[in-house]
Amino acid sequence: MQAVQDFFVGEWYFSVPLVVMSLIAAALVIWRLLLNVSARTDMDDFLPVFQETLRKRGVKGAIELCKEEKGLIPSRLFVAGLEASDQGAAAMRRSMANEAELEILPRLQFLLAPILAIAKIATMVGLFFTVISMINTFDAIGQESKAGKAREIGGHSSKIGLALFATALGLFTAIPLVFSHVLFKEGITRFETRIKAASQKLVTLVTNFKKDPKLLDQKKDDEEDERPPARATRGGARRG
Repeated sequence: MQAVQDFFVGEWYFSVPLVVMSLIAAALVIWRLLLNVSARTDMDDFLPVFQETLRKRGVKGAIELCKEEKGLIPSRLFVAGLEASDQGAAAMRRSMANEAELEILPRLQFLLAPILAIAKIATMVGLFFTVISMINTFDAIGQESKAGKAREIGGHSSKIGLALFATALGLFTAIPLVFSHVLFKEGITRFETRIKAASQKLVTLVTNFKKDPKLLDQKKDDEEDERPPARATRGGARRG
C-alpha cells in the first residue's frame, strides 16, 4: 500500500492522466448501459397491446402508441414500417431496413469507439510512462556509478517498482473497457436479431389487418383448435 501511495503522490504527473482516463472510461460505460436500458422494450408485453390497438384504432392509432414508447423497436422501427404500410409489405421492409441501418444501429454503437480508444490509449500511455521513468532511473544509476556512489545505487530499486505501476494502472483501466466493449458488441448482435424478428412480425400483423382485422385474432383461435380434446371420464366410458 505504501508503494501505491508513493506512486500516486510522488509520481503524480504519471498517475493523474491515467486516473482521469479511468474516470472518463467509467462514465462512458455507465452512460452506454443507461442508453441500452432505455432502448429496450419487453416485446412480449408490448405486442398484445399493439395488436389490440391496431385492430381497434388502425394504423394511425398504432403509430401513436409506438411513438409513446421509449424503446427503439416500437418508437423507431415500428413507426418507420407503419408509415410505409400504405405502399405495401415490400415498402415496409425497405423502410424498416433503412431505419435500422441509419438510425437504430448507430445509436446502439454510440460511445463504443471512445470506449475502445481509451482502452488502447491507456495501455500505451501506461507503458510510455513506465519507459520514461525507467530511462530516468537508469540514467541516475549510471551517473552515481560514475561518481563512485555504489551504496546509493540500491536506493533506485524502489523507483523501478514505482515505474511499473504506470503500466499496471494502464492495464487496470484497459482490461474492463475491452471486456465491456465485447459485451456491448455482442448485445448489438442480439439486438439485430430482435430487429429482424420484430420487422417480420409487424409485416404479418399489418398484412392481416388489411385483409381482415379479425385475422389479428386468428393465431389465438388456431392455438385453441390445436389443443387436444379432453379425455372422457371413466364413468362416461363405462356408460358408453
